[in-house]
Amino acid sequence: MGLRVLDDQLAAAHAVLPPEVLAYYDAGAGAEHTRAESEQVWSRFRLRPRVLRDVGSVDLAVEVAGTALPHPVGIAPMAFHALATGEGEVATAAGASRSGALLVLSTRSSRSLEDVAAAATGPWWFQVYVMKDRALTEALVRRAAAAGASALVLTGDTPYVGLKRRVDGVRLSVPDDHFLVNLAAHAVPGQAPEAQRAAAEQDPTIDLATIAWLHEVSGLPVLVKGVLRGDDALACLQAGAAGVVVSNHGGRQLDRSLPSALALAEVAGAVAGRGAVLVDGGIRSGLDALVALGLGADAVLLGRPVLWALAAGGADGVAACVDAVRADLAHVLALSGSRSVRGVAHEGLVVPPV
Repeated sequence: MGLRVLDDQLAAAHAVLPPEVLAYYDAGAGAEHTRAESEQVWSRFRLRPRVLRDVGSVDLAVEVAGTALPHPVGIAPMAFHALATGEGEVATAAGASRSGALLVLSTRSSRSLEDVAAAATGPWWFQVYVMKDRALTEALVRRAAAAGASALVLTGDTPYVGLKRRVDGVRLSVPDDHFLVNLAAHAVPGQAPEAQRAAAEQDPTIDLATIAWLHEVSGLPVLVKGVLRGDDALACLQAGAAGVVVSNHGGRQLDRSLPSALALAEVAGAVAGRGAVLVDGGIRSGLDALVALGLGADAVLLGRPVLWALAAGGADGVAACVDAVRADLAHVLALSGSRSVRGVAHEGLVVPPV
């Protein structure tokens, strides 16, 4: 079936998701220029394959920020999976584990950290929003570390949540049992749900010192997500980050931000092997992933395709989605004349877009 499964899952998700949920998941910020470009730009790169290389077998295994993975195709952090299926992130974790994918679990998970961790037989990281009530963030980070998260991913591009015209605001109205599932236990006694929600909104005053604070709280490596500039990547490393995730938040934050594909080479060059480099934003195939690896990424993260897979088929759908991209990557890696994903960045494989 190959990559056709992603098309089928997208069609199925459009058929089964309530229109308001579909709009929320799919929306970008502003006029959605970045949302549209993020997918399109990957196809502008061209490849210079090598010939007469032994590619009878290829090796997809990588190690990223101390986490060993069977392949470099992971799942990006996304909020409120229970809008797509009743099991929510529990199903996503199960599907990720079946397919060998790294799962990055969102702070805005609609299922408890512990339940998700119990379903994850493979490695997972915890994405961090630093909230206005820092005690909430500290409590969640400690719980994630205790539950088995092997790294933290601090989102740095969301001091405020971007406005989305398709949802007439920043997000869909999410029930309390989704929004507060991991937060209510840490609320001030007697605090109303509305006040709990306000305390859990992003803190726009965080800075580079947050990286060291999170490492101190958790004992885990901290990566910074939302990096589109080489100088920002370098500053994050100097502040103690174990790596960065090149990302424009799926086009959901600052419209007209640079697509991840066009920022990746600069960021990877600035990191220069001193930390991990991951990338998300518009990756829809193994060929997109190969371009990303050739530009210097150590791993890639899938976003919306996983939500469509979740809506279409739960945990099995998620596994099928990741498996399709992984298999496609193995195929095109061999066609490129490369035996291992670990050497692709040094092969001179990718020609930048004209």
